[in-house]
Amino acid sequence: MASFLFKTAIIIIFTASGFFLGNMLGRSVEGLITGLVSGLVFVFVAARLAVISIGSIISSVAGLGLGLLFAFFLLVPFKHVADEAAWRVSAFALSALFGYAGLVAGFIRGKSLTIPVMLRMFKGQDVQQDNKLLDTSVIIDGRIADIIEAGFIEGTFIIPQFILQELQYVADSPDPMRRARGRRGLDVLQRIQKMSSIKVNIIEEDFPKIKEVDSKLVALAKLMSGKIITNDFNLNKVAQLQGVSVLNINELANVLKPVVLPGETMNLFVVKEGKEQNQGVAYLDDGTMVVIENARKIIGKNAEVIVTSVLQTTAGRMIFARLKDEE
Repeated sequence: MASFLFKTAIIIIFTASGFFLGNMLGRSVEGLITGLVSGLVFVFVAARLAVISIGSIISSVAGLGLGLLFAFFLLVPFKHVADEAAWRVSAFALSALFGYAGLVAGFIRGKSLTIPVMLRMFKGQDVQQDNKLLDTSVIIDGRIADIIEAGFIEGTFIIPQFILQELQYVADSPDPMRRARGRRGLDVLQRIQKMSSIKVNIIEEDFPKIKEVDSKLVALAKLMSGKIITNDFNLNKVAQLQGVSVLNINELANVLKPVVLPGETMNLFVVKEGKEQNQGVAYLDDGTMVVIENARKIIGKNAEVIVTSVLQTTAGRMIFARLKDEE
């Protein structure tokens, strides 16, 4: 409502100004129309600029200037060779062509030019930082802190305010389990911030028109040309579809699991019965499930088993084995 009133006031001011100026020159109607059109154009341009980043505006102006300058230098040698009419036509065509090309190129390139980046440029700092954006799920998970501490991930870690707000919302939940998860996430963040080997930035950048936190994170990653660190399967797919690089902690964990080949012998503790008749279930140190045939009778005991097959699924890896004594 306030925005509508502001726009209406601007149009009225422009229209009234045009009318009074036109009346002074004896052209009241022309002044009124000119003021009204100017007000509408001003409101339209202001609305468009409101959704365009400051970096895009600056880069567009710079690109336009460079395009016009290039066209000018290209035309200088022909100024005294071609006749006046041909030179004017050529000057207009080349200026329009290179000016428009520079404007578009600057607008596209300027999308990643934010105020923090421009400040780093003025200070002479490197703007090509390897930005990593942490999502809520990977912060609550906690393994990211161990991975960073081990030195396997480097760069600048970005924590947006909307991620902090979501963590705080979870930490204040009336549900004890959710509350514990939220507080764990805040503790993990505090631990990451204290690490001297990395840089952590908490930024205010937000996207008010985007409601979902995951969508905001993807938009921010595109804006900053950064990578998202997550263990959320759906966020992983959505980000990849939009051309954003993703580092998935679960995928890393699966890759780092030890390789087990059919025919290998292992000593395992059978903890429970399996889904099928007479099956027993054991687990490796990394949590991989091992299904053992005819092991129901030895639940609660250690047993030597031989791996028969390994099955890789989207949920992880399963190992099938049989008792060595059955040979």
